[in-house]
Amino acid sequence: MAPTRTRKVSLCGKELHGLQHICAFFDSRKEMYEVLNPYFQEGIDTGDEVVTILESSVHDDHVNRMQKGGVPVQEAMERGQLKVVPSEQTYLQDNVFVADRMFSTLEGVLKGAAEGEFKSVRTCGDMEWALKNLPGTEDLMVYEAKVNTLAPKHDCTLLCCYDVNRFSGRVIADVLATHSHVIIGGHVHENPYYLDPVTFLKKLALRRAPVSLANEA
Repeated sequence: MAPTRTRKVSLCGKELHGLQHICAFFDSRKEMYEVLNPYFQEGIDTGDEVVTILESSVHDDHVNRMQKGGVPVQEAMERGQLKVVPSEQTYLQDNVFVADRMFSTLEGVLKGAAEGEFKSVRTCGDMEWALKNLPGTEDLMVYEAKVNTLAPKHDCTLLCCYDVNRFSGRVIADVLATHSHVIIGGHVHENPYYLDPVTFLKKLALRRAPVSLANEA
């Protein structure tokens, strides 16, 4: 049974309903934080736990951009409501991406929020780490699809950010297929290209299947 959502969740001025696994395409960090800062601020105001995951090399810039956008970073971090987590300790622990491990990590975060002070959680993952092409990265879309089996069980909003200039057309198409909502050009839309996880994973398996050899008599 899906959890009852008691808190408002909005992005780009639009209130969201239903499955809230969102992909966001940006072409600059300025545009990115124009969308993210109100999302973070709303989460803090409504009592969500806010978890952001991105490479440690950009943590200072991340915090500075939030502060300049009016997000009370220090206060929220001190009370444990806002977390800034390195992708090296989550997605790329031990320099390898393991889809099932990351799925379990996310599940732990969502369960922990439900059992803790804040009850609901909103996340933001900057997916730049995937461009390093470290082992296991090819399973990113398997993970993205499986997240859609997890999200309905928890009071959560899950946002994945992609630089539209750096990811291939194939990746962008798969990202669209694995997220119920999409942000593009500063607007959020219900995604007509979204596929349920079973359908997407079947399509992915067929794409990866080796070409059959001719019958050998």
